[in-house]
Amino acid sequence: MSIVRWGRREAIGADPLAVDELDGAAMLVIDDVTALDDAQLAWCRRAPCVVVAVADVVSDASRAVDVTIDSGMPTELAVLERLEARACVYPNACRALVDVLRAVPALDVAAALVLESLAYSMLLAGTEFAEWLANRVPRTRHDGDGPAVRLGRDGDSLRVTLARPENRNAFSAEMRDALFETLTAAEIDTSLAEIVVDADGPSFSSGGDLTEFGTADDVVRAHQIRTLRSVGAVLSRLAPSVTAIVQGPCIGAGVELSAFAGHVVARPGATFRLPEIEMGLIPGAGGTVSISRRIGVQATARFALLGEAITADAALALGLVDELA
Repeated sequence: MSIVRWGRREAIGADPLAVDELDGAAMLVIDDVTALDDAQLAWCRRAPCVVVAVADVVSDASRAVDVTIDSGMPTELAVLERLEARACVYPNACRALVDVLRAVPALDVAAALVLESLAYSMLLAGTEFAEWLANRVPRTRHDGDGPAVRLGRDGDSLRVTLARPENRNAFSAEMRDALFETLTAAEIDTSLAEIVVDADGPSFSSGGDLTEFGTADDVVRAHQIRTLRSVGAVLSRLAPSVTAIVQGPCIGAGVELSAFAGHVVARPGATFRLPEIEMGLIPGAGGTVSISRRIGVQATARFALLGEAITADAALALGLVDELA
């Protein structure tokens, strides 16, 4: 895979329909996005790869691309190099991510979740995910005692606690079903005013249960289950009454689901990461929807493409969390 770069002169004369120029390209880097006309900017929004603008000022034009790099900050050039490297290694996952993120702002939550799931299911059958599966380190799941989700009721307040600390509260099928059933029941309980979601142990959630990855033999059925029993969809409808309290590593689904809450409280030392790209996937628990509605599409693309952990302070500055406590 290659990186295509448009400098100022090339950008001015670029054919907005020159798809062949990007055939096989992993990323298009534009040095002067302000030189593009409206037709070229519209083309960038449907380019068949990740589009990055290197700019010293955020403008309406730079908002038309997937990620903007601040050319006035030397550290940003290192970020660009990491983005280029990731796009070359995982081009299919990176393109699927930006394709979904370009579309979700125009969709309601339910439709956006379906789109994300379709893209995720497609990637489950892809070569990048197959390579990750072939090279992954085997994991052992420890089956805990009692239910995966513990409930506590105090008047009109319901506390929902992820209760698999021995597995770092991995988002397994068992936990998904327990959360879905609990929150679906809460949705029709008119006596509830508040729902608090928290977790046992040092980690809110380490994301999808890796021992279950690759076990679905039918990606179409996997998509149907993911949308039929979508915890994110229920959380989005309950959001005004939901507070999520997170701690430790919040990875993958741990970030995606908590971001649906109307109010997110992060404990000291909490970190946040989306690792799916390096697995040949994109966020699949609703993150392209929940996170982008909190921090914007460009910040979400950057967060997911880089796959690097951010601190609680950085998450607060972005708007990924609302409070540190």
